[in-house]
Amino acid sequence: MFTRAELRAVPLFSDLADEQLDYLADTSADIHLLPGEYVVHEGETRRLLFAVIEGRVELTKFADGEERVVGTLRAAGEIFGELPVVLDTPYLVSFRAVQRSRVMRIEAKDFRAVAAVAPKIAEAVGAAALERVEGLQELAKDAPPLLAVIGPKWNNATHELREFLQRNSVEFDWITRDDPAQAVPAVRLRDGTLLHGPTIRDIAKAIGLAVSPERPEYDVAIIGGGPAGLAAAVYGASEGLSTILLEREAPGGQAGTSSRIENYLGFPFGISGDELASRALQQARRLGAEIVVTRTIERIDMSPRTLVLDGGESVRAKTIVLATGVAWRRLDISSVERLRGSGVYYGAAPGEARTVQGKDVYLVGGGNSAGQAALNFSNFANSVTLLVRADGLEKSMSYYLIEQLKTKSNVRVETQAEVVEAYGDDHLDAIEVANKVTGQTSRRTAAALFVLIGAHAETAWLPPGIERDTRGYVLTGQAVLKSGRWAAQRNPYFLESAVPGIFAVGDVRAGSVKRVAAGVGEGSMAIAFVHQYLSYEAQSA
Repeated sequence: MFTRAELRAVPLFSDLADEQLDYLADTSADIHLLPGEYVVHEGETRRLLFAVIEGRVELTKFADGEERVVGTLRAAGEIFGELPVVLDTPYLVSFRAVQRSRVMRIEAKDFRAVAAVAPKIAEAVGAAALERVEGLQELAKDAPPLLAVIGPKWNNATHELREFLQRNSVEFDWITRDDPAQAVPAVRLRDGTLLHGPTIRDIAKAIGLAVSPERPEYDVAIIGGGPAGLAAAVYGASEGLSTILLEREAPGGQAGTSSRIENYLGFPFGISGDELASRALQQARRLGAEIVVTRTIERIDMSPRTLVLDGGESVRAKTIVLATGVAWRRLDISSVERLRGSGVYYGAAPGEARTVQGKDVYLVGGGNSAGQAALNFSNFANSVTLLVRADGLEKSMSYYLIEQLKTKSNVRVETQAEVVEAYGDDHLDAIEVANKVTGQTSRRTAAALFVLIGAHAETAWLPPGIERDTRGYVLTGQAVLKSGRWAAQRNPYFLESAVPGIFAVGDVRAGSVKRVAAGVGEGSMAIAFVHQYLSYEAQSA
C-alpha cells in the first residue's frame, strides 16, 4: 500500500489534501513488475490511469508484424493511460517494465472521484492526453518509409506478394507499372534496397520473420497457423512446453481471410479474421512460441520423430499437432486456371476489396466465407454477384449473413448458377454463367472472380500410418479404434491420430465442426492431451 509521502512525490498529486491521498492509497493497486513484464497491452480497453513510482517503463507498438520500442518513461512520477481515461480510447501502445519497477494503477472511477474535489488534476491529465496525441503524431511522421511492391496489376507473383504482406500485417505501397518489359515484381525495402523477383521467403527474411527453426528438437511441433494451430501454440507455450509452429504461408488460415467474423464469442461487433489471427500471433510469440513461416513440411519420419522441411532442413518433435486446415477447392476449368492471379482468385482476403473499387465482381460459393466477402466487397464494388449452385443459401450460410446481404442494394444472389468459362488475354474481363435448371448460358463482364466453393484436405503427404477417411481427413480417437489401426496398449486420446503422439485439430480432423471457435477449442484441448501423452511415455520408459 502506498504512503502519503510516496503519492505526494508524484507531481500530479503533489497538491492534494491528505484526505484525497488516503483515498487513492486505499483504492489504487500497487503493481510490482519484473523486467519485461507488461503493465498494459496495446489495444486493451480498460480505463486505467498509471503512475511510475519506481523503475523505468518503455512504450512499445506493433508495426509491420513486430514489436518496436517507441518511447520510455524514465522519471519516477510520470503518468500514462491519459488517453483511455480522458477520451475512452483503447491503449494505442503497450507499456512494459525495463527494470524492476513499481507502478500505481488507478481505476477511472476513483480518479474521477478525486478530480471532482481537485479539478486541477483533471486539467493536468487532459493536457497530458493532448501531449500524448501530439507525440504519437510526431512518431507517425517520423516512421520509416513503407515497403513498396512494384509490379504489374495483373500478375500472379505480384498478387502473392501483396497477399503475404497483408496477411502478416505489414504496411506497404503498391506501385503498378504495367510495363511489358517488367515480367516479375520488385520490392523496395525501407532502407532503399530493391529486390527483383523476390520469393515470399525472401520478403519474410527481409521484414524480420523467422523462416528456420532455432532448435533441433521441441516438445510439440504444430503444423499450420490457422485458429486451431495458433490456439495450440498459445496453450503449449503458456504451459511450459517448447513449442514451434510451422506455417507454409501466413498465420490465420482460411479464417484469416474473413473480412468480418460476427459470431465469435467475446466480440459483440465482430472481428476481422486477420485481426483475430494477428492478436493470436502476438499472444503466442509473447508467451514464448516460436513461429516459422514460408516453410512446407515435405514428410514426417517416424524414428526418431522428425519433420523434414522443404530445402532439406529438419526438426525433431516429441509430439506433433496437425492443424493444416483445408485448401480451397478449384474450378476444373482451364480458362479459369489460366487467369488465376490475374482477375481470378481463390479465397478473398479483405485487402482485395480496394482493388475492385467501382467495378462489377462475382463470387462463387454459398458458405459463410462467400457471404462475408460479399458484404466486404459491397462497400467498394459497383456490384457484387454471388453465384450459388444450390437453390438457396439457408443450408450453407449463417442466418445473420443472409439477413445482412438482403440489406445491400448492390449485392445480388443468383442461385442454381455456375461459371463455365472465363475470358481475357492478360487478365479477366468476362465470365460465362450457366443456369443449372434451364441450361442457358450468358456472358457477363467481370473485373474479378473470387472462388470460395468449399475446401478439401491436403493430406497425401502424411505417412501411411496416419489413418484418414475417404476424403483425406485425419481420423482421431474413437474413429481410429473403429478403423482397427490402433496398436498401442492404451486407448487413443480424443484428438490423437492412429500414430501415438500425433494429434489432429481443426478442419483437417475428420468429424470436426468447421467453425473458428471449434478450431480454437480443439487447439487448446490438444495441448492437454500432449501433456498426458508425454507423462504416459515418461512413466512407461
